[in-house]
Amino acid sequence: MVQPPLDADAHCGLAAALFNRTWELLELPSRSAEQDDEMIHTAHASRYHWGETGRLPNMAGGEWQCSRVYAVLGRAEPALWHARRCLVICEAAGIGDYGIAAAYEGMARAELLAENLEAARSWKAKASQCARTSPKSTTESP
Repeated sequence: MVQPPLDADAHCGLAAALFNRTWELLELPSRSAEQDDEMIHTAHASRYHWGETGRLPNMAGGEWQCSRVYAVLGRAEPALWHARRCLVICEAAGIGDYGIAAAYEGMARAELLAENLEAARSWKAKASQCARTSPKSTTESP
């Protein structure tokens, strides 16, 4: 039997629940290999569902979370990939304040992991400056 497509509210609910589950896993003091796998999958699933809502700030946040997961797992290449995607979404959509600061932080973390120290310092400086001068975003976030 073919299931009807999910509506925006269902996608939003799933995205938020998966985002929160990813945070629960990120905050564990230690994780099993299975929990690491779950963390990757929940982050990607959350980002997918945010994409289905069309909410650009949430999509950027989903990319940032994917980057964070990979950084925590010590995987530089996918951490950089998702940090760049977050940055591209923020820049293209004009997402400022907290969103762009998070994008800069994600880039700094990923570049540090990739041992690109000068780039990491530059992104960290941008994130710090942005965080100091911008109020926290009032846009929807997970």
